Amino acid sequence: MEINSKIEKAKKGDQIAFTFLLDYFWNEVYGFMLKRTENETTAEDITIETFSKAFDKIGSYNPEFQFNTWLIAIAKNVYIDLLRKKKTNLFIEITDNEDQQAYNIADPTPSAEDALIKEQNLSRLLQCIKELKPHYQEVIQLRYFQEMTYQEIALKIDEPLSNVKVKLLRAKKLLAEIIERNR
Repeated sequence: MEINSKIEKAKKGDQIAFTFLLDYFWNEVYGFMLKRTENETTAEDITIETFSKAFDKIGSYNPEFQFNTWLIAIAKNVYIDLLRKKKTNLFIEITDNEDQQAYNIADPTPSAEDALIKEQNLSRLLQCIKELKPHYQEVIQLRYFQEMTYQEIALKIDEPLSNVKVKLLRAKKLLAEIIERNR
């Protein structure tokens, strides 16, 4: 069974196996949470945190149970925690001003031809990035345009390091799909 071998590889820290499991089970966990939350952003945030927690704790996964059942149990707990936090905390609205910085990139003195090619490619890339949801735009911008480390991004957006890694993985996958679709 391919899933079990991927789980075993993921337990040993294999990034490709993590990516496979994320891709394979994403829609199931996301769909499950979307039905409960009736909000795409909330469902996506819960799904990201679910995979983050699952990958942090994958060593504790018991193969006697289905992997998707284990993921759904984690998702339910994340959702319950979110509901508890909503009852006790006030949420602060965050603006997307930093996303605009990705569009203000200056290019230092290449040849005229290089500058034109780079400008066209960058323009196309930025158009594709604009198709991503704002929180994916933010992590892409921080990582690849501001060249921040994962840890710096985690501090900047006030999220756990594992969430940042999952968000970037998902953002890169979605961006690759958008680029492919726009060819």
